[in-house]
Amino acid sequence: MSLGQSVAMWLPSKEWHLRHLDGSGRSLRPYTLLLATDNPNLMASKKRFETTLDGLSRELRALSLDIHGNHLLERYAHDVYTAFMEKHGFTVTKNYLLETAWVATYTHGQGGRVLGVNSEMDALPGIGHACGHNLIGISGVAVALAAKAAMKRLNIDGKVVLLGTPAEEGGFGKVMLYDKGAYDEMDVCLMCHPAPGPRHSISLSGCLAISRITVEYKGHTAHAGLSPWEGQNALDAAVLAYNNVSLLRQQIKPTHRVHGIFEGKDWAPNIIPDHAIMQWLVRAPTTSEMEDTRKRVISCFEAAALASGCKVQVTIGSVGNEIRQNKALGDELADVVLKRYGTIDYEWGIKSASTDFVSISYLMPGLHPGFSIPTIPDGGNHTTGFTEAARSEASHDACLVVSKALAAVGMRVLTDEAFLQKVKDTFEEDKKLRA
Repeated sequence: MSLGQSVAMWLPSKEWHLRHLDGSGRSLRPYTLLLATDNPNLMASKKRFETTLDGLSRELRALSLDIHGNHLLERYAHDVYTAFMEKHGFTVTKNYLLETAWVATYTHGQGGRVLGVNSEMDALPGIGHACGHNLIGISGVAVALAAKAAMKRLNIDGKVVLLGTPAEEGGFGKVMLYDKGAYDEMDVCLMCHPAPGPRHSISLSGCLAISRITVEYKGHTAHAGLSPWEGQNALDAAVLAYNNVSLLRQQIKPTHRVHGIFEGKDWAPNIIPDHAIMQWLVRAPTTSEMEDTRKRVISCFEAAALASGCKVQVTIGSVGNEIRQNKALGDELADVVLKRYGTIDYEWGIKSASTDFVSISYLMPGLHPGFSIPTIPDGGNHTTGFTEAARSEASHDACLVVSKALAAVGMRVLTDEAFLQKVKDTFEEDKKLRA
């Protein structure tokens, strides 16, 4: 089922627990639908992890609220998550490869496949968990705990690797961890992300490729009243660049995004500024489109330098690809969700945003669904409204639902060799399409 943006966004309500499976108007309470498989072993594992997560719901909610309320220090999240996973029988490595990264593993039997899961931890300056990373964090925990319970109870050989990933908001923590080998043994990697969207919907939309750019203008100071003609105004150059980009937006595709801010120091109104820095992000649906738009944006920066008489240095920083949702994993998730939990859409989620998981999905089979949570109008990601939404009971419930669906996909990976081969084949086919 594909839902367009015309579908009403889920708003806060006292009746958040009621679900609609399809367009029939039937109201369904959570977890009462038929199981989405005829495989006895997989069916048993689904029953096991649903029971496990229902029983852990209060504990997971307390963990989420603890993280939400102490968002200033990623170190705090590191310590809380690692203590929680140790308590639940996982082997934990603290400060894993990066200062605030961690890994929790559980192995059952000999051999088998390796299920990877991510938990994000960081928050946004000033507005806290306005991207719902407290929910992303506990979802990873929930998937790992559910898989452990099913593997142990049903004697399923394999391994679960839960990776605590820092610095998603601008730091590309997952990419650094990948480069250091943190993902090497995983067969697949799963995670999710909250966003506004239709009621009780899980999204398989993509997200945008992104490039970070630092622009530095250097001019010459002068007395702004006595002899301004002696100066070259670096702030003027930055303002010109900003306006150039604003004009460019009319000529770029509506699916592309360009946005930036000014930085400076030691500025005063009676001194011609000789130094200004700008931080920019360029986004587009594919990496090649992003690179094309980035060239045009850089021309805006260079033109501003020429007009102001300043020197400019343009530094291209970290680059993230567009997300590549593994089709085999996505189809399995859609099947589970539609038969058991709610609706699937391809238009909401974090479609016009970006994440460092995109690079992971370029390098190995991955799945990163969005899931809707109720929030106020104009209260989407990176707003104070979303900060509040990320701590609601309804959002916690939605997080558990997508975690159960992801756990079902994960158990298919662990129990079905033919399915895992299909996942790997799909990944290789997608690599050819990118080229």
